[in-house]
Amino acid sequence: MILKGENLCSCVLYKWQKSLGNYIAVAGQDTSVKIFDRHGQKWTELNLPGRCVGMDWDKDGDILAVIAAKSSSIFLWDASVNRTSQIDSGMRYHMSFILWSKTSPLLAVGTAKGNLLIYNQQTSRKIPIIGKHTKRITCGCWSSQNLLALGSEDNTLTISNHEGDTIRQASLRGEPGEIFFSVMKMDERSSQGESTVSMSVDKKILTLFNLNDPQNPIELAFERHYGNLVSHRWFGDGYILIGFSHGYFLVISTHINEIRSELYQARNHKDSLYSVAVSASLNKAASCGDNCWMMKPKLSWTDDGQLLALSTQRGTIHVFLTKLPMLGDRFGTRLAYLTSLLEVTVSNQAEGENPVAIQVEVEPTFIAVGPYHVAVGMNNRAWFYGLPKIKDIEYLGTIASMCLNADYAAALFEGKVQLHMIEGRDAEDRQQMKLFPDDNKKGRILCHALTPDFLYYGTDLGNVECVLLEEMETLKCYSHSVGVRKVFPDPNGTWLVFIDDKNGAVSCFELPDFSPTITGVLWDNWHADRGVFVAFDDDKVYTYTLHKMTIYGPQVVLVDTTALLYSQRPLLLYNGKLTCQTTSGKTSEVVLSTHSFLKSAHDTPKTSPSEFSNQLAQALKVKRFHEAWSLCESGGSEADWAELGKTCLIHMEVELAIHIYRMSGNVGMVMSLQSIQGIEERNLLAGYLAMFLDEYNLAQDLFLSSSRPAAALEMRRDLLHWDSALMLANRLAEDQIPFISKEYAIHLEFIGNYINALTHYEKGVTNNKEHDEACQAGIARMSIRTGDIRRGTALAIQHPNRVLKKECGAILESMKQFSEAAQLYEKGLYYDKAASVYIRCKNWAKVGELLPNVSSPKIHFQYAKAKEADGKYKEAAQAYENGKDWDNMIRVLLDHLNNPEDAVRVVRETQSIDGAKMVARFFLRLKDYRSAIHFLVLSNCNDEAFQLAQQHGQMEVYADIIGCEATQEDYQSIALYFEEERKHFLAGQFFYKCGQYSKALNHFLKCPKTEDNQPIELAIRTVGEAKDNTLTKQLIEYLLGASDGMAMEAKYLFRLYMALQRYSEAAHTAIVIAREEQFAGNYRNAHDVLFSMHRDLQSQKIKISTDMATNLMILHSYLLVKMHVKKGDHLKGARMLIRVSNNISKFPAHVVPILTSAVIECQRAGLKKSAFDFATMLMRPEYRNQIDLKYRKKIEALVRHPNTSELEEETKPCPYCGFQLPENDLMCISCKNNIPYCIATGRHMLKEDWSMCPHCEFPALYSELLETESVCPMCSENLSATQVKKITDCSRYLQNQDLDQ
Repeated sequence: MILKGENLCSCVLYKWQKSLGNYIAVAGQDTSVKIFDRHGQKWTELNLPGRCVGMDWDKDGDILAVIAAKSSSIFLWDASVNRTSQIDSGMRYHMSFILWSKTSPLLAVGTAKGNLLIYNQQTSRKIPIIGKHTKRITCGCWSSQNLLALGSEDNTLTISNHEGDTIRQASLRGEPGEIFFSVMKMDERSSQGESTVSMSVDKKILTLFNLNDPQNPIELAFERHYGNLVSHRWFGDGYILIGFSHGYFLVISTHINEIRSELYQARNHKDSLYSVAVSASLNKAASCGDNCWMMKPKLSWTDDGQLLALSTQRGTIHVFLTKLPMLGDRFGTRLAYLTSLLEVTVSNQAEGENPVAIQVEVEPTFIAVGPYHVAVGMNNRAWFYGLPKIKDIEYLGTIASMCLNADYAAALFEGKVQLHMIEGRDAEDRQQMKLFPDDNKKGRILCHALTPDFLYYGTDLGNVECVLLEEMETLKCYSHSVGVRKVFPDPNGTWLVFIDDKNGAVSCFELPDFSPTITGVLWDNWHADRGVFVAFDDDKVYTYTLHKMTIYGPQVVLVDTTALLYSQRPLLLYNGKLTCQTTSGKTSEVVLSTHSFLKSAHDTPKTSPSEFSNQLAQALKVKRFHEAWSLCESGGSEADWAELGKTCLIHMEVELAIHIYRMSGNVGMVMSLQSIQGIEERNLLAGYLAMFLDEYNLAQDLFLSSSRPAAALEMRRDLLHWDSALMLANRLAEDQIPFISKEYAIHLEFIGNYINALTHYEKGVTNNKEHDEACQAGIARMSIRTGDIRRGTALAIQHPNRVLKKECGAILESMKQFSEAAQLYEKGLYYDKAASVYIRCKNWAKVGELLPNVSSPKIHFQYAKAKEADGKYKEAAQAYENGKDWDNMIRVLLDHLNNPEDAVRVVRETQSIDGAKMVARFFLRLKDYRSAIHFLVLSNCNDEAFQLAQQHGQMEVYADIIGCEATQEDYQSIALYFEEERKHFLAGQFFYKCGQYSKALNHFLKCPKTEDNQPIELAIRTVGEAKDNTLTKQLIEYLLGASDGMAMEAKYLFRLYMALQRYSEAAHTAIVIAREEQFAGNYRNAHDVLFSMHRDLQSQKIKISTDMATNLMILHSYLLVKMHVKKGDHLKGARMLIRVSNNISKFPAHVVPILTSAVIECQRAGLKKSAFDFATMLMRPEYRNQIDLKYRKKIEALVRHPNTSELEEETKPCPYCGFQLPENDLMCISCKNNIPYCIATGRHMLKEDWSMCPHCEFPALYSELLETESVCPMCSENLSATQVKKITDCSRYLQNQDLDQ
């Protein structure tokens, strides 16, 4: 704002209205004084007889006093009535100085000749003082005690009282300027008021004149390069800010110990400094300089610090807005705040709306905003704005505050609230308007607030009332003990915070740690933080959280505090961000320290463990569980997950708690929460959650206030809190008292409180048999424990429970009541325990009676010792035997009873080493060396046994006894002994056992041949284990007769190859052996050889030769004939005989019998043509005479009378290709595959009827295998129905058959 009047040229003089600052008086070189308001509008003009030389406002800013050149009159302008009056000063000389008192209606006027006039505006009294100074009075200042300090061109300072009397006078070194009263800084506060006068002298020296020490003024000189002293101002606690013409600033302290040192020095202007102004209300200083076009400007601030005026010698005054009144309001997320003296800005950043500036008609003293309207006002008028102005309303009194919602406005004035429609017609306004309270007895309203549905107001009597706008009626009233100053409802209007006259805050209970300096409260408008609100003062913001539903009931928790920057007023809280209004008319955002976790959740930076814990704690306190979940997922420990789960339980968030505990792996808690998931009653659910959190007293209170109080009793029983359980049972379920008493007694018994346990056991007796038995058992135990042994013993004996007798017996035994204890053990059939206790009391007779029932070896041992000591050796031996103390039993049998037979029997049965030694010594004494050696070996005394055998020629006995349990050294010693004795077979055996295969083989080959050829068998085994080519070659040469020209049987060569795992040679040898057996007519042996070889090759996964498989198949077919014929199945037998007869050359020993059988079976089976063919073969000369006489004529008849009819053979599909071929053909003419044959029938296998022998794994038709016999036709192993399984997928077996082929 720039003020530029018609004659405002150089030497502009101006003064701000004191206190209010609504007007500025400006005078130039003309003869007028112009009055402007704070918005720059000219208000009035005072015409003077001469140029204005001085003016000043009184202490209240109501009257402006002006003096003019060439006039002795004083002109007074009254701002309240806009009227000018004139007072004759009575002074002869021109007036040069004018100044109002700070505290009273006294006006001081000085003249050019040094005279003084003091005018009392209230009484119109004038006090002229002639000769106060000898020259022009140029400057002065009033103190708060109404002392007047004046400076003059005569280089003197005078201090006068309000009557004009001179109190002090001092001569100065130069002309004084800028005089101020203040208080010097001291160690202790002075009660004398402003006792120090400061002034600049000759623009070089700063002089401090102490009224209490006038003889010692303080003169402060400064560095020359600072320049002249332009201005000085007092501030703070005795500090002075000094400005110098070269642009320097100094700050000094007036404390006597610090006054000569510079506390602060700066050069804010490069070239020059012209003026300095200090605002005490803002605690700020302003300076001007360097800008030459302004030509020595002057600065002046209004008292409230809002406006700063700067004048230049060009006649221009620049007024700067340095501080706006912090007026603002919010509704939801919408803000309205003052951005200029006549401009209100409406913004809604949370919803992305652009700010809108509204020009208003007056400088408001209050602002209110709703969803669609803005109201501003002053005094008793309010102006309502939408986008255009809607209307203005005049109320019945000065408006203290106003609130808006979508439809209504509520104005507070003179202790009442007027509620009316904003945009209704006048008639509707009057109809909808209502004044609260409707009864003056309800007190004066001190505060109010408006939500979409409710009007809240608080009164000086402590009433907080809620009015439902729809009904215009009071919905609820809360009475407080003291007056309510401010109310702050949440956005929904369901919760309210109010501040009372004692500066305490109340929600539904008193807020914790509420500071008495709090000035306001804001609720968070973000949907997830509806329970979060802040309370704020000038320096801090206190974040609170309202937990509406917890297991403890509603709670308010102080989360943390956040520092607030200077001169910021919070307007809106949204998602942890606080929007504040500043004195510059702008807004700034402050992120609450309690919501720092939001930044981490979005940016996911790495934080330290302490920061992480702090952020998690913040998120949990403000109930931001999803953000807390994200934090835990990003790096939370098990403890963090547990804390999150615990907080969810406190806030009754059961679903979320289940997910959290499932994530942390707490299965027990998940199952517990799932069991209560469907509970809807709050108290019952809260009770279970409190129980899970170990808050048992709280859980009990909640259960008792729920619909299921018995849950409290169940909880106490489960927790073993028996006293509480009994109290609850007495109140809720008296029928449970006996059962609880029994359980309580068990607990008391466990901790050793036997007397009380007995009492509760007795209280627990009912008519329930099982329960009463337990109580009677407890009574018996506790009676014994408490000393009533007779009663306890009698109850235990009568009780049917054996375990009770054992328990009471143990108690009595611990009390050294052995007789009663043994009696109870015996009654309880605990014979071992009874016998043990009888032994302790030396009652051997009782021990003997119980001994047949005793199983404890220890008791038998003790009894045996006692009997042995008594010389009753037979009974002692029996007792040792019962106690399984074999060594002592053997000792008694040998030493006392001379019964070696039983001793030997015991040693053989028990393999007792010590017993064997005793028996060996016994036989040595009898010179029975064989038996002695035997028992020495049993006692692991091999060296002694060897020496004994060697001495007495019993090595073969020793070798036979030592068996396979000897060491290699033992075997070698025996082998060497037999080698010396030239017993080659035995020497070879023991060289073989000690791994010396070469020597073993040599000895085996030196052995004479025997019928069983055992040396050859062992030689083969030796070479097989040795895997030595030299030894192998040596044995093969021996078998082939290289030594004596007589070759051994081929079966030994076969066994050698098998032992060497040379399966190809073994297979070839097996075929040779089988052929020999077959030619000799030993078909079963030949079959077994081939089958054994077949299985060995198959186990080694070696290909089976076709020759071997074919021979095995023909031999097996031959063996099947007998089985089929025996069962009477002649067709199958005939088919097998046909197959064998077609290969009759492989059966040279029985050609005629086989062909004869074929003729007979084919004839029986209806295969006439086949019978004729085989009969024809029999008629050959080489066979004819060998035919059995009883069949010869029949066969000859078949040949003479041929019948060529033939029963057609049934066809079955090939398992490979499905081609239909005769069921006994084993070669498919379609796919050329050899088909596996059934070992039960000899037919080819079928895919859909596949099974196999579980032992030899040869295939068989499932339907035929178990019908044959109970043994496998191939391997002769036993079969059962459970072992044979039908195989649905036989592809693997067909593939294996292909590989074999």
